[in-house]
Amino acid sequence: MDPVRNPYAPGAGQRPPELAGRDRELHAFEVVLERIARGRPERSLVLTGLRGVGKTVLLNTLRSQAISRLWGTGKIEARPDESLRRPVSAALHMAIRELAPHHRAPDRIDEFLGVLKAFAMREDPRKPPSKLRDRWQPGIDVPPTTGRADSGDIEIDLVELFTDAASVATDVGTGVALFIDEMQDLGADDVSALCAACHELSQTGAPLIVVGAGLPHLPALLSASKSYSERLFRYQRIDRLDRIAADLALTAPADREEVEYEEKALDALYEASGGYPYFVQAYGKATWDHAPRSPITAADVRVAAPEAEAELAVGFFGSRYERATPAEREYMRTMATLLPAVDVSEAVPTAEIAKSLGRKPASLSPARDALIKKGLIYSGERGTVAFTVPHFARYLRTQPAD
Repeated sequence: MDPVRNPYAPGAGQRPPELAGRDRELHAFEVVLERIARGRPERSLVLTGLRGVGKTVLLNTLRSQAISRLWGTGKIEARPDESLRRPVSAALHMAIRELAPHHRAPDRIDEFLGVLKAFAMREDPRKPPSKLRDRWQPGIDVPPTTGRADSGDIEIDLVELFTDAASVATDVGTGVALFIDEMQDLGADDVSALCAACHELSQTGAPLIVVGAGLPHLPALLSASKSYSERLFRYQRIDRLDRIAADLALTAPADREEVEYEEKALDALYEASGGYPYFVQAYGKATWDHAPRSPITAADVRVAAPEAEAELAVGFFGSRYERATPAEREYMRTMATLLPAVDVSEAVPTAEIAKSLGRKPASLSPARDALIKKGLIYSGERGTVAFTVPHFARYLRTQPAD
């Protein structure tokens, strides 16, 4: 098989050649866009799921849908310990620049940019002022406006900023969509502010929505910040592909290259990948490169599987494992031993981990909290933890103790 023609794309955030199994989510977002265009009330959207299920790919595809309707869009990736001000300012700057050519009053755009600049440059009065070299200057060529979105209270300022951005979108008859990846990494104050802003906009029917993506415990984080967040967002769980969708993700790109799969090869690929989109692409790519000819057989899959697994061990699993300290690795390996041999995304009671290690649960809290902060595990329910990465337990069972 010609490796140059290999259609599969196992890259972080790379759109696969066939976006299979996501028709429901794409259609639902089309409905959201159309309802807002008609002045109907709608909720912002939150996508949740494990790593490797294609949340970033789907987020980018939803953004493309909004752009095709001439919406103003911006995207950010939340990072731990980073304020929301700078990335949101940059994202909304981009969104308004997309709307500006359709606006009949350039002064109106400048007015908003003045508010945006004031928001971006305002520092939290509760924190020590930044050193001069650390202060950030947004690339906005208008003077900052005084008295709007510049109080220093992120909740007040974000509500005012979103309201003004939505007003610009109303002027041109479209909307603004802010896309936030890794949303679980937002700080507590920023989560609270974001919920408050979305709540205010939902009450007024303003055409601005937030589309977030994050790990499975994101809804719990939002709910802990604002109790009404359970009704504020439309939640969609993004899971692994069923057998039909996983087969389509493999066969549709192959058909375009006039290559076929035997049914037993598809059986073997689904068993190896578990239907997780990233793994489907990884095993598909390795199998293509090893197959001598079409049709691709189960024997080809068996030959290629070790290479796919070796690449996943380094790039997908290993890079995450290396970020953990010896104590954190011990915690994760113990989690892995408590899960079934067939690796599924199940939660493990923290009390069982402590019992297995012969330790008190409180003594393991620092390791658990650090792993949650690093995005390697999450706590969906009180007293339990689970891996954020599919098949991670299977990988950990192969790792020697430090």
